[in-house]
Amino acid sequence: MDITIRPLSPDEYADLGDITAQAYLTDGLLDFGESDAYLGELRDVAKRAVAAEVLVAVAEGRVVGGVTFVPDGGAMADIATTGEAEIRMLAVDHAARGRGIGEALVRDCVERARAVEGCVRVVLSTQRAMHSAHRIYERLGFVRTPARDWNPVPHLPDLTLLTYELTL
Repeated sequence: MDITIRPLSPDEYADLGDITAQAYLTDGLLDFGESDAYLGELRDVAKRAVAAEVLVAVAEGRVVGGVTFVPDGGAMADIATTGEAEIRMLAVDHAARGRGIGEALVRDCVERARAVEGCVRVVLSTQRAMHSAHRIYERLGFVRTPARDWNPVPHLPDLTLLTYELTL
């Protein structure tokens, strides 16, 4: 499968929003399913595109995945600080999984980070259950940073996010 990674266009916002939301729902990553407040964030690609770089993977003429790249601790960063880029909301359409799309998206983010002057590290947060994503990160040289683990929803103590970093 030939995969192209590129910035998304506005006419692809809905497609990527659906892919991202469905990936989280199907994988059981939202505590309240369709009523989870974070679902709206996952679907709101237009909002992300204003505050960060949103990239899509295109295969066979259609969007099959995407990721949000936040350079240098930008507005969409959850944990990145100055000199760090952050990867957020990596998602691949279930029908296209296992074909290297997630890895291609992460590799593209790493290359973009290397091109950012003063960027020394790429960081990301992930849920415990995202085992396939963890394998991608570790294969690409990311290491766990338990001291940075955090909880975005304090009233849900089981939602501690694991963090990884890659020194450039």
